[in-house]
Amino acid sequence: MSSITGTALPTSVTGTTLVIGATGTTGGRIAEQLIAAGHHVKAASRRATPVPGAEPVRFDWGDPATHADALDGVDRVYLIPPLGDSDPASVMLPFLRQARAAGVRRAVLLSSSAIPEGGPAVGMVHQALPGLFDEWAVLRPSWFMQNFTGAHAHADSIRADGTILSAAGSGRVGFVDADDIAAVAVRALTDDRAPDAELVLTGPEALSYDDIAAIVTEVTGRTVVHHRLTHEQLRDRLAAFIPLEFATMLADMDRAIAGGAEDRTTGTVQLLTGRPPNGFRAVAERELSDPVSL
Repeated sequence: MSSITGTALPTSVTGTTLVIGATGTTGGRIAEQLIAAGHHVKAASRRATPVPGAEPVRFDWGDPATHADALDGVDRVYLIPPLGDSDPASVMLPFLRQARAAGVRRAVLLSSSAIPEGGPAVGMVHQALPGLFDEWAVLRPSWFMQNFTGAHAHADSIRADGTILSAAGSGRVGFVDADDIAAVAVRALTDDRAPDAELVLTGPEALSYDDIAAIVTEVTGRTVVHHRLTHEQLRDRLAAFIPLEFATMLADMDRAIAGGAEDRTTGTVQLLTGRPPNGFRAVAERELSDPVSL
């Protein structure tokens, strides 16, 4: 397992980057930042949704017929695993071998702080990545701050009835802003030298779900409370919408939070971007100030 040291290097405005999930929480931000910096981007999504300044391309993990066109002319790629798939390696590894054969030399993978190299799900892709590409990085962000402000079950329950439901108890998490994840990803994709490392990304402080509820309450003026569920209650609730195996894995992650597994912060955002990570209050003020968002 590698770790990053030193300081960020200058970027070079060359090559073409394939951004998978270019309309998603991290992919959209990465595409926007790359385009703003003058890079050529192929914006991949299931419907080839137009992204200003990018070349749209259809891409579906479940449809290998879309992969060759997406890879055409690409020398670096940002990867997000197929959503809700407990075995992403089965579709991602063949694609990555195809990518290498097509001329991709650098790959940046979105994983999770909760999933180590060689661990379940995307952890197997993480383990394989250094053997497939000479230039690589694995982003292992903590839980997204946007889970409480964007398109996520927590944000939905906050908007619907002022609640956050979790099995995390009083455990704390170094929640991270998706803008900061994107900024690190852009450096990992474009710096003259790739990180060739796993990068654990957090915000500036570890917060409990009770803390999050209190901050959202203060920022919006609307009371939000954290309701504590058991592991089984959360698993069964999730299993109504996603496969049981994946629901169990997510509930297991909450149980790990309760045990202190995510109670940490890192300096990686500062190291890679040259600035400190954004705090949750600032993100809440930025994204929840509009009454329409509540």
